[in-house]
Amino acid sequence: MANRTDFSQITLWGISTQAEYQSLFFLLFLLIYLLAVFGNLLIVLLIHVDNHLLHTPMYFLLGQLSLADAFFVSTTVPKILTNWIYQIKTISISGCLTQMYFFLTFGNTDNFLLACMAYDRYVAICRPLYYPVVMSHRVCRLLATGSWLISALHSLLYTLLISHLSFCSSKEIPYFFCDAYPLLDLSCSNTRLIKIMAQTEGMVDILGPFILILVSYTVIFWQIMKIPTFAGQRKALSTCGSHLAIVVLFYGTISVLYFQPASAYSAKKGTFLSLLYAVVTPTLNPFIYSLRNHDIKAALLRLLGRFRDS
Repeated sequence: MANRTDFSQITLWGISTQAEYQSLFFLLFLLIYLLAVFGNLLIVLLIHVDNHLLHTPMYFLLGQLSLADAFFVSTTVPKILTNWIYQIKTISISGCLTQMYFFLTFGNTDNFLLACMAYDRYVAICRPLYYPVVMSHRVCRLLATGSWLISALHSLLYTLLISHLSFCSSKEIPYFFCDAYPLLDLSCSNTRLIKIMAQTEGMVDILGPFILILVSYTVIFWQIMKIPTFAGQRKALSTCGSHLAIVVLFYGTISVLYFQPASAYSAKKGTFLSLLYAVVTPTLNPFIYSLRNHDIKAALLRLLGRFRDS
């Protein structure tokens, strides 16, 4: 590897807005951030104070997903808000690597947890008699721990490799956050090894859980079609609706952002898709799960009742 970087600041293009609209965008992003953090942490709180939800595999995994989303949105939006307040677009190289590490960690944790939740739905619908054993609380803890640990180690590997590169070209990243690919494009070191790793191990890291989700839902839909009554089919599908909506949002934006041809890329389009993936999706997740979920609503009412009675 080449020597460490020979400059200490990187310029993030950020979200370009006209000067007269910056205050409006600042308030909008502040509101989105507060909604994202409050919504996700509320889900985490409701699940952990309600014994029934905590020991239900689907909700235990949802609590882990909400926690990851609260951290995920916190890796990017505070920096956007700070840049607007102080009118700066730079970030230190150490700050950039730190942001990239946590961005990859929490994004990958979402990826693995969504696959775990799809497997949970598969067992619940296709193997209901084995469900208490296959998806025991111990197994759920192992799945959650594995999701966090694999994601952290995956991100650490890329962060350590990129931290030893030399950067001597343009110091600008056409995103509002630090990501691995833009940093590799800035380097004048030999990045062939890291790029090959990103195209192989990185693709497995993203596509592996996605394929598991596709297989799980293919079997689930096949099983649901065997249910003789429409009411039974609808009831089975209703247990998957919220998870499917999140999967479509998450992987839809990832696939367009990272798997589009280079010729189709534009900075404006990349910024918009990055916002959907890194900001909008983590904000919507708790509301998607809570608006039509009777268990979450009941847990919220019980929690409010405790405060009222105390």
